Amino acid sequence: MTTLNIGDKAPDFKGINQDEKEIQLSDFKGKKIVLFFYPKASTPGCTMEAKNLRDNYNTFLEKGYEIIGVSADSVKRQLNFATKNELPYSLIADEDKTILNDYGVWGPKKFMGREYDGIHRTTFVIGENGIIEDIIKKVKTKVHTDQIFGTL
Repeated sequence: MTTLNIGDKAPDFKGINQDEKEIQLSDFKGKKIVLFFYPKASTPGCTMEAKNLRDNYNTFLEKGYEIIGVSADSVKRQLNFATKNELPYSLIADEDKTILNDYGVWGPKKFMGREYDGIHRTTFVIGENGIIEDIIKKVKTKVHTDQIFGTL
């Protein structure tokens, strides 16, 4: 799991989103960011999480937040996921796992007795000044927006 803590400077990143546009943290200077890492596009849990954020997207914008999703999926898979689910925010394709490793969300996982390397579903809330304001490690996919705004 991540070694980053609340109060740390968020690692800068650069990646390509589903529209083949380069996205980097410094593009959002002066804005709040919800940076969510998810294991795999178009899987049930990831779809629930992405739709929950989508359904509350206008609330995020009203509160001054931008949403960015990151997984190790390809640009094409991210595009399919975003199109199928009408996601209005960027999904970064981090196939080489640079961002995943910088944020410490790539590592050993266990599922049904099997151990493998994968993405730990984690969300970072980053303030306008680039400082991590919150880290959600136990993401509840159906009510993730409530977790982010602290209304659970």
